[in-house]
Amino acid sequence: MHLFHNWRRAEIMLLLLATAMPLSFGVWQALLNNFVIERAGFSGADIGLLQSVREIPGFLAFTVIFVLLLVREQRLAFLALIATGLGVALTGWFPTTAGLLLTTLIMSTGFHYYESLQSSLALQWLPKETSAIWFGRMLAAGSLASLAAYGLVWLTSDQWELDYRWIYMLGGGMTIVIVALIWLLFPSFPQPHSQHKKLILRRRYWLYYALTFMSGARRQIFVVFAGFLMVEKFGYSVADIALLFILNHLLNLYVAPRVGKFIVRFGERSALTIEYIGLALVFGGYALAESATAAALLYIVDHLFFSMAIAIKSYFQKIVDERDIAASAAVSFTINHIAAVAIPVLFGLLWLVSPAAVFWCGAAMALVSLLLAQNIPGQPARGNEVRIGRGFAAGQKLAGPA
Repeated sequence: MHLFHNWRRAEIMLLLLATAMPLSFGVWQALLNNFVIERAGFSGADIGLLQSVREIPGFLAFTVIFVLLLVREQRLAFLALIATGLGVALTGWFPTTAGLLLTTLIMSTGFHYYESLQSSLALQWLPKETSAIWFGRMLAAGSLASLAAYGLVWLTSDQWELDYRWIYMLGGGMTIVIVALIWLLFPSFPQPHSQHKKLILRRRYWLYYALTFMSGARRQIFVVFAGFLMVEKFGYSVADIALLFILNHLLNLYVAPRVGKFIVRFGERSALTIEYIGLALVFGGYALAESATAAALLYIVDHLFFSMAIAIKSYFQKIVDERDIAASAAVSFTINHIAAVAIPVLFGLLWLVSPAAVFWCGAAMALVSLLLAQNIPGQPARGNEVRIGRGFAAGQKLAGPA
């Protein structure tokens, strides 16, 4: 297959790395609720605290730029993945509140650092003309690994009846082994451009920042409240939710690569327009849904729209100064997580009053994103970042080096 001809390339390494993360995180995610209740005796307050702690490294992802003063970006990505695997592998051995907070912090720090670094390295190494296709392939590879993680959980818990600690060790260990093999088999790839090692906020990237923030807000509606709706209103079991996840990832194997090709052919604005119109309809559907089957279909369609978000990365790659990529990826990850800190708490209070209102707010967010997406030019490039507001975008920086 021509894709793997001369396989020791940066693109192939990114694909393999994309499989390493879901193997451990998928196991952690699939077991978490059962583990914390059965072994750690968690209450609702405890799980809320744990999830808040999990988001702290995402909010502080900008600090990765300071670590890059000491460690090369590719090596730091390897170390971050190893930290993720280590945090997951240790989880089963610490069934206490303090122990779970510690292992979650280790796992989450590695997870969020890696996600920021992966985005940065991909934007630096992938050719602009076909990067969306590669982003789609990376999403598909991650979905395949997630399916393997869910299969591992089913096999080891249901068929082999292994203890939690051994399942967690298998999940985390697989990530560590894969990263070690990649580290040994692939060379250290040069960075095409020297990266700034300071925080950077530039006016001409304002549309990218806005789209990134809204993307983070929309993700929280799906991650926190859509799944909660399935259980609270429609009585979906753990097995039902797991089946939905499996269906989502199976569909993503087919859809994600084709989304990348669509973006290359029709442009970022077209892809995001489809995504945000679709999301507005999906969130409205959640608010009105009275059928468990209809809600499940909405949940699957909602998840599929995640793949459209690679258009935001593709757009940014075309407008960014190549020296800004690492710093901007770190800052944008923090921007994305501002919503992760605020929305679950605020919308959780709104949920107590009206669950439908949460999803109508989500539909409104999708429409705001739709409006923002219309400002993406047909041919985005440096100096052609937006259709409206070029005067503001012409300002060089809000913070950071020139």
